[in-house]
Amino acid sequence: MGINVSIIVPVYNAEKYIAHCIESLINQKLEACEFIFINDGSSDNSVAIINEYKKSDNRIKLFNQENQGVSAARNAGLNAAVGDYIGFVDADDFVENEMYKVLYDLAIQGNCDIVISNFQSKMEGHHVISNYHFPKNINLNAEYVQQTLIPYFLKKDDLNTVCTKIYKRDLITHAHAFFPQNLALGEDGLFNMQCFSFAKAVRFIDYAGYHYREVEGSATRNIAKKDYFSQAIEVYNRMLPEEFVTNMDLQTIKKLQSIKLMDCVMAYLYIYFKPTKELSFIKRYQYIKNMINNQFVREALPRYKMEMLPKFGRYEKIVISMIERRSILGLYCATAYSRFRNSCIGGEEG
Repeated sequence: MGINVSIIVPVYNAEKYIAHCIESLINQKLEACEFIFINDGSSDNSVAIINEYKKSDNRIKLFNQENQGVSAARNAGLNAAVGDYIGFVDADDFVENEMYKVLYDLAIQGNCDIVISNFQSKMEGHHVISNYHFPKNINLNAEYVQQTLIPYFLKKDDLNTVCTKIYKRDLITHAHAFFPQNLALGEDGLFNMQCFSFAKAVRFIDYAGYHYREVEGSATRNIAKKDYFSQAIEVYNRMLPEEFVTNMDLQTIKKLQSIKLMDCVMAYLYIYFKPTKELSFIKRYQYIKNMINNQFVREALPRYKMEMLPKFGRYEKIVISMIERRSILGLYCATAYSRFRNSCIGGEEG
C-alpha cells in the first residue's frame, strides 16, 4: 500500500509538547501516512520520547541533524518524504484526528495541487479560528491563483503558514520548492510562492483541524530577543522568485510590499507600546522612534495611505496620521486607548 500523506515535523527541544503532537498524528483516521520527525539538534528528551513511540508505530521515522533551523529541518523532511501529498506540523502543535483524511480526500476528489484549511489558536486567552475570505469548496484554477492568491502573499502574512495545507509532492518537485535558510522571517511565504506559482488547482475548505499553541518564547511574546521590525524590512527588500518578477509589474509588487510592511508597523506599535517587564519603556520608545523614522517606512507610507486609508476605521486613520507626523506621544495615546477599549469590550484589536 502506498503512502497518501507524508507529515514533516521539525523538532527542537519540544519535550513538553511532543507527546501530544505524536498522539494526534498516530491516531489519524487516514492510516496510510508517514510521520517524519527531523530532530534539529535537540538537547532535551525530545528524541527519547519520539523513539519510545517509534517502537510501537513503524510509520514514525526519525532523522537527526545538527541544529540548523526549521527551514533546514523541513528541507531534510522533503528529501525523505515519499507520500503523494506533503503536510507539515510544528512539534508544539497538534491536529484533530480526522484532519489529514479530510484534506487528502478532498485533494483526491478534486485532483488538487494544494488544499488549504483553517487553524485554531488561543491568543492572550481568546479562542481564535482563522478564516480566509476566498471561495471555498471549489477548485481555484491557475488564472485565479496568479491574479489573486500570489498578490495576496505579497500583501499579507496570514496565508503563509504551511501547517494548514497539504501539497502534492509532484508539485513541490516540479516547482523545485524549498525553504530558504538563514531567514529570520518569511520562509513559509517564500516556499508557498514557489509552489503556488506552479499550482493549477487550489482549494480552500471551511475546516479547522490544526491547533496552533502559543508557547513561552513564541515570536509574539519574545519582543526582547526578536527584532521584529528589522525582519519586516528584510522581507520588504527581499528578492522575489523569478516567476513573480516576470508575471507582475514592479510598481504593483512595491505597492503590495508596502502594504505588508506598514501592516507590520501598525501591529508592532501595538505590541511595543504594551507594558511589559521584558523591555523598559525607554527602550520601547526608542525602538518605535527608529521604526517610524526608517527610510523604508517613509517610502512605503504614501503607497499605504493611497491604498488602505479609505478602508480604515477611526483608530487606524489616527495611527497613520501620527506616523505621518512622527508623533510618538500621539501613537502612545492611541494604542493605550485602543487597549483600554478592547479590555472593556473583551475584544481584540481590529
